[in-house]
Amino acid sequence: MELVIKNLDKQYSNGVHALNNVSLTIQKGMFGLLGPNGAGKSSLMRTLATLQDADSGSVTLGDIDVRNDKDAVRKVLGYLPQEFGVYPRTSAVDLLHHLALLKGFNNKADREEIVGQLLVKVNLWEHRKKSVSSYSGGMRQRFGIAQCLIGSPKLVIVDEPTAGLDPGERNRFYNILSEIGENVIVILSTHIVQDVRELCTQMAVMNNGKVLFSGNTDDALLEIKGKVFERKVEKAKLSEFQKDYKIISNKLVGGNPLIHVFSETDLGNGFTKAEETLEDVFFAKLNELV
Repeated sequence: MELVIKNLDKQYSNGVHALNNVSLTIQKGMFGLLGPNGAGKSSLMRTLATLQDADSGSVTLGDIDVRNDKDAVRKVLGYLPQEFGVYPRTSAVDLLHHLALLKGFNNKADREEIVGQLLVKVNLWEHRKKSVSSYSGGMRQRFGIAQCLIGSPKLVIVDEPTAGLDPGERNRFYNILSEIGENVIVILSTHIVQDVRELCTQMAVMNNGKVLFSGNTDDALLEIKGKVFERKVEKAKLSEFQKDYKIISNKLVGGNPLIHVFSETDLGNGFTKAEETLEDVFFAKLNELV
């Protein structure tokens, strides 16, 4: 099964053009959708999750017309939004039972088996009787994965899932997502480049509602291979370098900016060749340097 998005367009009433002729083909496995806040990622995720309608274009999941057969999509969809609410004072096990019932699992024995398997999968079995509203951020996200896996979905969408998680919880989340991605389409929407590099082989970069790049993560790195140079500069001279060079990014290291610059030729002038990273690709695409 593959997800095919063609010429998807969405403009809100306030004039924001959230999706501008978006076309993507996504195969089984982990797919990273990178972009800054406001890039259109959440608008695309909400459209795929049948929570809003696009103005034009088409989306198919296998033989399902996503825009026109929303009920069929929802039967094979798992969705973890950036923020999700829970019932206060309701335990994880009771809430998963309720959600499984809504998904059509009417047999109690079947529900108990499914809920138990999911709680073990996301390492929450020991905390199953605790209120979800009392969970830490990482535990809530793992619960979110459990609820979106009810019914063995064919498409799983997770929107900014690791924001605010500590390194330990992030690693646990990585492991769960990687396991899920072995069998289904998983779309990971994020602005954290590390998430995509560690989890995904396929990716797209979005900004201002447009797809700037779509393809293999290794191919993305090849586009800038040997063309990234770095140098520390004085803060007072940063603006001069910004005028004279195609700066990909800059960050403070030891109190002074370390700049990454895109160039087809060796720069000299104190620059050394840097090992290209997916972060360089991301910023180079956003700044339209490649």
